[in-house]
Amino acid sequence: MSTPTLQNGPAYPALGLHPAGGSNPSRAETREQLAKATYDLLVVGGGILGISTAWHAAQAGLRVALVDAGDFAGATSSASSKLLHGGLRYLQTGAVKLVAENHFERRAVSRQVAPHLANPLTFYLPVYKGGPHGAAKLGAGVFAYSALSAFGDGVGHLLSPAKAAQDVPELRTDNLKAVAVYGDDQMNDARMALMTVRAAVEAGAVVLNHAEVTGLRFTKGRVTGAELKDRQSGDEFGVNARLVLNATGPWVDHLRRMEDENAAPSIRLSKGAHLVLKRTAPWKAALATPIDKYRITFALPWEDMLLLGTTDEEYEGDPRDVSVTEQDTAQILDEAAFSIRDQQLSRDLITYAFAGLRVLPGGPGDTSKAKRETVVSEGRGGMLSVAGGKWTTFRHIGRTIMNKLAELPGHPLGEDMQPISQLPKKIPLPGISNPNAVAHRLLVDGGTPGPRMSADTARHLATHYGSLSFDIARLANEDPALAERIHPDAPEIWAQVAYARDHEWAETADDVLRRRTTLTIRGLATDEVRGRVESMLGSDK
Repeated sequence: MSTPTLQNGPAYPALGLHPAGGSNPSRAETREQLAKATYDLLVVGGGILGISTAWHAAQAGLRVALVDAGDFAGATSSASSKLLHGGLRYLQTGAVKLVAENHFERRAVSRQVAPHLANPLTFYLPVYKGGPHGAAKLGAGVFAYSALSAFGDGVGHLLSPAKAAQDVPELRTDNLKAVAVYGDDQMNDARMALMTVRAAVEAGAVVLNHAEVTGLRFTKGRVTGAELKDRQSGDEFGVNARLVLNATGPWVDHLRRMEDENAAPSIRLSKGAHLVLKRTAPWKAALATPIDKYRITFALPWEDMLLLGTTDEEYEGDPRDVSVTEQDTAQILDEAAFSIRDQQLSRDLITYAFAGLRVLPGGPGDTSKAKRETVVSEGRGGMLSVAGGKWTTFRHIGRTIMNKLAELPGHPLGEDMQPISQLPKKIPLPGISNPNAVAHRLLVDGGTPGPRMSADTARHLATHYGSLSFDIARLANEDPALAERIHPDAPEIWAQVAYARDHEWAETADDVLRRRTTLTIRGLATDEVRGRVESMLGSDK
């Protein structure tokens, strides 16, 4: 397939949209750019913590570089439960302020920052006879939870089992006493991360994925950059920086030992596994089922599938080897069976399983009870390391780290950094739009003069790219082959692969199939599909 240009497609003046600029720089151009300049801040780690910090630092006027040994959001940040939530379970510990802060960030992201990438989701919390919590307690809990959200998602209340079963047809109703109702938000974590990378680049950051740090650079005992190897080409190069931020998640201690071989462990890891299944019936709400006093298992309608999880167990192996075991699968299905009928839990319905590692502060105790707090530390060479946190507060974490930078002795970033307090509070991510309006416009104009776009493809594009969907529609209009579906059972089209290659830093088939589309989670990343994607990715190298 040839690479189309982004011109001569339909115009969309009513939405105030315009064609995107040129393609991303080549890897060789980016390597040269990284090697030649001295950056104010080098962020190592392209998970959401590193991405958010790079975004905020670039907004603050710093010269920023961001690198990752794998793909952006390639590990923990694309292995979450896909939720933006206040944290209902935190109310048990009296963390009222934390829940209120989480709700503020959740609403900011889903309403003002990325309404095209997040959607409200109603949660049903079933109360069974003999369960760990009573109906009165949970009813009061969801009311308080909604109050801390200023009732922006309605009033938390109790619902009859009969009404809940209408919305969740696979809900077990035996011994079901009541159902508590509350609201949170849902997202596709990989897409949210990629849009944040794009926002960082638009603010001036230089980014490169699949670039591994092989060593640190030192000047008079202080860390002043890093040596890197491009995993795609094998090229070696270096980056100079006034300050290096280690945001490598599960690998944070690995990089700290490059700075100081005697650095003591600072974190511990908790594995969370999830299963993705085909749905046997439509679900209009999600289930959050208490397993014990502290843990909840989720059953979430997501990407036309059902997402089940999660587990929470201490992990001590190599982060690269994390995977879903048979024990994980059995546990997830067994816990889901508390509230879901057997026909929805057949192993034949499983299309994908994934596991990620939560990064928790070091210390004793059960990982399921550990605080999901963000910890920032400074090493003997002046490198900052950040670990922990949660998806919902990714913007807040970015601002917090920037405030930490400003408080460093001697303020190594000097007067170049604009105070974070002076930046706009709710800067939107690229593509911000009303997804319903975008989907409608794609159906009306998106297929002219080319093949008509199907409703499910229009909806998929609108909720994963927002107004940037029109750039993908232009590609499909200019080359009918790109308007074809990648797989007949998925909404994605080949134009998305071209777009991922040219505008979203996709280098490998997994980059495309696992994180820029939903083909892998649907169980549709066949050898044929993978081969065609690899061919297309290589066609513009």
